[in-house]
Amino acid sequence: MSAVPELLILIPLPAQLLAQLRDDHSLPAWHYAPAGIDDALAGLQQVRTVLTNGSTGLSQAQMQAMPQLRLISAFGAGYENIDLAAARQAGIAVTHAPGANNATVADHAMALMLGLTRGLHVLDSAVKAGGWEHNRAARPTVNGKRLGILGLGNIGAQIARRAAGFDMQIAYHARDARSDVPYQYCATAGALAQYSDYLILACPGGPATRGIVNRDLLARLGPQGFLINVARGSVVDTPALIEALQQHTIAGAALDVVDGEPALPAAFHALDNLLLTPHISGRSPEAMATQLRMFTDNVAASYAGKPLQHVVPS
Repeated sequence: MSAVPELLILIPLPAQLLAQLRDDHSLPAWHYAPAGIDDALAGLQQVRTVLTNGSTGLSQAQMQAMPQLRLISAFGAGYENIDLAAARQAGIAVTHAPGANNATVADHAMALMLGLTRGLHVLDSAVKAGGWEHNRAARPTVNGKRLGILGLGNIGAQIARRAAGFDMQIAYHARDARSDVPYQYCATAGALAQYSDYLILACPGGPATRGIVNRDLLARLGPQGFLINVARGSVVDTPALIEALQQHTIAGAALDVVDGEPALPAAFHALDNLLLTPHISGRSPEAMATQLRMFTDNVAASYAGKPLQHVVPS
């Protein structure tokens, strides 16, 4: 690697993708700094491209530390923590990878819903510890139940299609009702929670949705209701969720994302009605290969002065 990289990678990538980047001799010299920009090389004067994601983002101050920066690429669909106004003012293009991992996230949402409902995370450990007969209590099933989806974009729509295969009754809340889907529209998130046996969060992150799942909404979901989050951790008021799980005012929750991740609240460790995965809903070999290709194609286009693909609207 060159001592003066032109590409800065700020997010953790699997070893296989890093190997592909090393083997791609069309790329400029790059530096890998998944611990954050403060741990990157002191000299960022030649950086032209940054690879980040919606959670990590890129601030105006960080952009200003890289005077040659021309492209910020989000590895995934989300870009909520990239300062778009600062990028626009500085003439820096921002791209993302919409659609690359939609199917994978939808699959994972269904896996979380089924695993949580049937208590698989608890039963696996119990059976392996010798507790076969004492752990054969009846568990709920999703068949025919009411599913609410908060956010009916591409991912939410794929979740709905999968849930239809379980004969679930489907409703959704989004900024606007859609005329192209057969699902029931709820005018507010609270009304959706009131409707739902299962509430799956598939909405964007950012200020507009921060803490939308609060104490009131969880109360509306109720003691038979399950919460599944494959959106962003910021969407959920974590103290309110912990209280609801401790007091069993909801039946359970499955989270692929946590506000402040990877740090976890200490209270999580004592909750057997909580199922956790480490923000991997969008990670499959197919999805990550597609995201990497979309990124490298845009790097090549940026250097060649050609139009970029999947530019975030300014």
